[in-house]
Amino acid sequence: MKAQTVYGQLDLWGPKPPNAADQRSMAGTQPQGKHEAAESKLLEAILSPANLEGAWRSVKANAGAAGIDGMSVEAFPAFWQEHRERIVAQLKEGSYRPAAVRRVWIPKGNGEERPLGVPTVLDRVIQQAIAQILSLIFEGQFSAHSHGFRPGRRAQDAVKSIQEAAREGYVHAVDCDLKSFFDKVNHGELMQRLRRRIQDGRVLHLIGRYLKAGVRLPDGKTEATPEGVPQGGPLSPLLANIMLDDLDHELERRGHRFARYADDFIIVVKSKRAAERVMRSISGYIETKLKLVVNQAKTKAARLSQCSFLGFVITPKRIRCLDSKLDTFKRNIRVITSRSWGISMEERLERLRLYVNGWLGYYAMGVPYKDIRSMDQWLRRRVRLCYWKQWKLPKTRFRNLLKLGINRSTIKQASRCRKGYWRCSNLRVVCIAMNNDWLNQQGCPSIKEQWKKLCYPNG
Repeated sequence: MKAQTVYGQLDLWGPKPPNAADQRSMAGTQPQGKHEAAESKLLEAILSPANLEGAWRSVKANAGAAGIDGMSVEAFPAFWQEHRERIVAQLKEGSYRPAAVRRVWIPKGNGEERPLGVPTVLDRVIQQAIAQILSLIFEGQFSAHSHGFRPGRRAQDAVKSIQEAAREGYVHAVDCDLKSFFDKVNHGELMQRLRRRIQDGRVLHLIGRYLKAGVRLPDGKTEATPEGVPQGGPLSPLLANIMLDDLDHELERRGHRFARYADDFIIVVKSKRAAERVMRSISGYIETKLKLVVNQAKTKAARLSQCSFLGFVITPKRIRCLDSKLDTFKRNIRVITSRSWGISMEERLERLRLYVNGWLGYYAMGVPYKDIRSMDQWLRRRVRLCYWKQWKLPKTRFRNLLKLGINRSTIKQASRCRKGYWRCSNLRVVCIAMNNDWLNQQGCPSIKEQWKKLCYPNG
């Protein structure tokens, strides 16, 4: 099969398998029969040309940084074309050893840092290929209350399901926090759950090697990983769902209303006493049955309105974005529109568009329209500030304002204004010249219009 990529028509994946049905058959995903994943050719399904090509497309689309080998996404096709047969043979015979992941740290909203592991591009492709086949096997058993990293499900669905429960009287909550979940997953417990559906020992052996591949620290030392699932790899989200699937079904068995997104979950009940009882019971289950650690300092039983879930505060009447998320939004907009950042306005507006669309795509339902209007006005003023700074010289301002239809007498006064950039960005003549229509033509995103499309798609 020819890989349709920007790198040309390279025969990266080998001959095309007979058809997609054969791939599903090798994965053991037929609806009838017990232990569908017991097929001995599960690894062959993972390494099939069609599955590997799909994995590569996904990794390429996500881009990402290089791993410890320094290989970029752009350099991978040539490497794979040369070494494909050797690597596939090693995977089939069980001699392939994944590289350690590169440790990086990303800031969290509370000032702390979250550890991430960056696998090599090759390992990302292999992990993605494993995840694609295993998803076919495990997806059917996952709970309807699990919303994280699953097809057709979003965090917003989890939030709305909790609001529906709140409207039915479930206004008390158990806000449970798993301490460093991805770093504390017990490998034995996880492998036990994988063995329930997978009987191809080669696949289990390969997953085990990924779990124990180690972490390369910034100082060059390699740290062993006797427990945990490193965040950052394509396989980690699926393994997290498999690990916590027993918790979902236990909560269902007990008749609780809840929602889970990855390791973040909340349980809602009708009274404070019930919330306290459920918190003690579920904490015990998590620590004894799943061998995970409950963060007692952050776990609480309280009214739902006093808890947060996935960045939102939920009540029967409304869903509100956390104030800290709004503060982070404004802080990042200030960075992108910093007048001291020497980038072109085209690049600045493109970065602004991507960030605004991404943020609204997640938080739009938690921001009321009156706040959206003020945010939209503030954003446009920030953009006018950038243009005013770019037109630094009076003669440049005069020329540009003249092009925008402002009369000469008004321009002369405005172009020589000695007020600061922020104050000048709100001058009447500046707002008339750089009006909303003109800013839209330049590519300035409209928070208000984007919010309308997201919250009222049918107008």
